[in-house]
Amino acid sequence: MNIEQFVFLQESGNVSIPGILLNYYSRLGITEEELMVLIQVKKFKENGNHFPTPTELSEYMSITTSTCTSVLRSLLQRGFLHIEELEQNAILYEMYSLKPLWEKLYSFLMQDEKKTKNLEEEQSLYTVFENEFGRPLSPFECETLTIWIDQEDYDPVIIKAALRESVMSGKLNFRYIDRILFEWRKNGIRTIEQARNYSKKFRQQQKGNGSSQEQSETDYQRKVPFYNWLES
Repeated sequence: MNIEQFVFLQESGNVSIPGILLNYYSRLGITEEELMVLIQVKKFKENGNHFPTPTELSEYMSITTSTCTSVLRSLLQRGFLHIEELEQNAILYEMYSLKPLWEKLYSFLMQDEKKTKNLEEEQSLYTVFENEFGRPLSPFECETLTIWIDQEDYDPVIIKAALRESVMSGKLNFRYIDRILFEWRKNGIRTIEQARNYSKKFRQQQKGNGSSQEQSETDYQRKVPFYNWLES
């Protein structure tokens, strides 16, 4: 084998290391040492050895067998690695499974995607609210928007609908919008269509008996501190 062939084989690579793992391992709480042990386990599995010993693993690393044993134990305890049993010809075999690692990575990516989406939705909501209010939002108002999305899990579409409802009612303030959201959730309103139908029926009832959205005040309890200058 000449040097060109050797370089070609190395660049072709025989062990598949997902780039996404290299990008996010540290954010999963995995150290470089632990990552290398996981890569070695993956390499052995791909080569047909599904349960390499700490000695076998450490032969291809710069750590001792004892250290490798400790790293494996930590990975198992923290749920990044799992030992499964496989029966063949009435004989039980043990094997390492990297499935927990991929599951943790997937869950992290989904949470990270949700956070990014929430951040984008919050920024979009800020713009919509500032356009309606005709001014920048106060820190308390920004905090309230964040709480509606992150803590109370209101759909941004529903929040915008509640904003429009407050505009139509001539009561453009955060306390009134929050009261609308409270009323909708209490009545099982989850979609924009349900919100429209509910508001339509409410206005019809309001014309008949002169009631208002404040009729739910006895049930309404605000978790977020609102200040007097935000009151109707």
